Amino acid sequence: MDDHQCFADLLAASLDYVDGMRCVGTASDADEAVEKVRRLRPSVVVMDIQMPGTDGLAATRAVRLASPETAVAVVTAHQDREWVVRAARAGASAFIPKDGSLAEMISLLKGARPGTMQVAPSARGSAHQDPPEDHGLTAREREVLGYIAQGLEVKSIAKVMGITVHTCRSYIKSVYATLQVSSRIAAVNRARELRLIAP
Repeated sequence: MDDHQCFADLLAASLDYVDGMRCVGTASDADEAVEKVRRLRPSVVVMDIQMPGTDGLAATRAVRLASPETAVAVVTAHQDREWVVRAARAGASAFIPKDGSLAEMISLLKGARPGTMQVAPSARGSAHQDPPEDHGLTAREREVLGYIAQGLEVKSIAKVMGITVHTCRSYIKSVYATLQVSSRIAAVNRARELRLIAP
């Protein structure tokens, strides 16, 4: 638990030196975090996914219920796509790896808004490596395809990727056209055949 407190203290001290930002409080567990959010109504909460007791994603849901106007930025050692999706479903507005830079974190915290989802570039780098064969799909189209394979709907995909629903639908149409399919199931099956996604 000491490393959690150390991280919180260092971040709190750093934020106080950033123009337009100020740390209004820290919490050591989920219950304390929710209580302080109700009382202090912060613009953004920085939430560690791995917390003592209640996990950070459950705590994120609790914070969003307690204060819908508060955005939650999750910080984590996990960087794979599955955790990005879990964070988005919990109501997070930003996904930040612990090994990223302070400048990157501050930039994401400044832009965090309820109802949107930002993924740190340092997290995207490890989660979205281009496969050797792309079969005519762009990196963003392959990203959309990966989320389709996980069963996400258009609105959820758009939120996770930080794009509009209209843009997301355009990507999906392009994926279908490139793979010469006309449905989600056919797209996933074709992508597996081409080894664009794991079986």
